[in-house]
Amino acid sequence: MPVQNKNVLLICGGGGTEHEISLISAKFILDQLKKIEGITPHYVEITKDGTRRDLEGNRCELRRAGELVWPETDQSVALNYAIPCIHGPPGETGDIQGVFEMMGLPYLGAAPEASRICFNKVSTKLWLDALEVPNTPYLFLSEMTEDALAKARNFFADEGQDLFIKASSQGSSVGCYHVTKMTELDQAIKDAFTFSPYVLLERTVKGRELEVSVYEYQGKLECSAPGEIICPSKFYSYEEKYSETSKTQTLPKAQNLPAEVIEEIRQYAIKAFRGLKLKDLARIDFFYTDTGKVYLNEPNTFPGHTKISMFPMMMKENGHDYKTFLEYLIATHARNV
Repeated sequence: MPVQNKNVLLICGGGGTEHEISLISAKFILDQLKKIEGITPHYVEITKDGTRRDLEGNRCELRRAGELVWPETDQSVALNYAIPCIHGPPGETGDIQGVFEMMGLPYLGAAPEASRICFNKVSTKLWLDALEVPNTPYLFLSEMTEDALAKARNFFADEGQDLFIKASSQGSSVGCYHVTKMTELDQAIKDAFTFSPYVLLERTVKGRELEVSVYEYQGKLECSAPGEIICPSKFYSYEEKYSETSKTQTLPKAQNLPAEVIEEIRQYAIKAFRGLKLKDLARIDFFYTDTGKVYLNEPNTFPGHTKISMFPMMMKENGHDYKTFLEYLIATHARNV
């Protein structure tokens, strides 16, 4: 489906803990947009000081009618579509999507409410429970009180003294701690509360880490075969994800998975995508345990697009080209102005 004369905003950065990763993902997307005839991409970084700057470093602003304006020159363009390539706040939290909604500007990815629900690990768990999608056993805390810590200690003992403590609203393993000693528990919870107002305690699952790409293309909801993360350290930390010295393997298609497990993961991924009211794309992560159980770990409403990111690799393995996917969405959803 051809695209004609469309201005596409690619906004990235955001100033959060995943700012630099957002810029890497944006470069990948920008390279894809440049291959599409009939569109003009407009790259804008929300810098760490909150300024908006284009690819040449010029200051620009996003106006309420969905216009991109350069105040020093009074130059402006009317936007037809937006891609919020921001990992963490204000992208995956739904904030910038709310701005686009008020502008009437179509955009890639989940709407504000779905973004907000999925970025909060606690609300995600509650929704998955309601949708009857199995997920890892958990406890969540809303305050750092002695009663809350007593519950946490009991949960730690009941779950084999092996937990992950996670800040509720962070990405890329920020504010995430692996705890195997009771003496480390309270401090890990305290540290996690410095990142988020809620803290999640999850049982450590022993097994394989699997992911699928779920995306809407040509009127159909597609789900790739599972890819696999093989992490020698058993803790896929921020550093392990993005360090040049990382020993982690990312396989776009997992090997030696039973057909019934692949189908079970596919069904749960589609059920979660639809039930959480996601849109356009998501990477959905799973555990496949040593005892044969499948648990949904978490959905990611705007997955990474770096050279080691699984989403575009799994999409390609599923037979679809990312550039063609973007072209389809822009042609289908971009507004006329």
